Amino acid sequence: MARIISGYGSLLLAAMGQTLLLALLGLVFASVLGMFFGLLSVVRNKACNVIAQIFVDVIRGVPLLVLAYFIFFGVPYAANNILHIPVTLSALQAGTICLALNCGAYMAEIIRAGIQSVDVGQMEAARSLGLPWWRAMQRVILPQAIRTMIPSIINQFIITLKDTSILSAIGFPELVNTAKNVVANTFMSFQTWGIVAVMYLIVITILSRVAKIVERRLSRGRER
Repeated sequence: MARIISGYGSLLLAAMGQTLLLALLGLVFASVLGMFFGLLSVVRNKACNVIAQIFVDVIRGVPLLVLAYFIFFGVPYAANNILHIPVTLSALQAGTICLALNCGAYMAEIIRAGIQSVDVGQMEAARSLGLPWWRAMQRVILPQAIRTMIPSIINQFIITLKDTSILSAIGFPELVNTAKNVVANTFMSFQTWGIVAVMYLIVITILSRVAKIVERRLSRGRER
């Protein structure tokens, strides 16, 4: 194990940095998608509700690995051979899109639930003061809803971080993919995967503690 840490420790740490970068990019774009489809699911428009539900059902119904292959291999193939548009995607681009879509579907449900957790009287009061629906949502409902969403969003980031390991299948140099190369060079499978497991455990434990601290503080804020 000491041989792996001394010889490949910096490489594994750099791979963990790539893993965190991919998870963070996926979460940022997922938040945009989640907010868009989350709002579509609560507006008083049947067509918008159906569109949001279709997005959530389709993305959540497709395994992440299949979605990754479809985006990395299928989309460029269709663009180049069917639409005759030259498209190439790097592993980082395909991985970010894949995580953004997958995480975005779950974020949409988190945001929908957060908005619906706010008392309906809040929206009625804002509308009675002359605020349009979108302005009332922006200034009154979302600030209250975000307080209940934050712990779930942090938990979703943890899930997304673990999901990055699947993207080793498309060649992205995240931690699992790098560990495979280390094992191929050293033939020390037990030690290498043990180190990788500890690295994931440390990062995810820290994030879990942060989520609990934030949740406790928000709970105290609501009690006041």
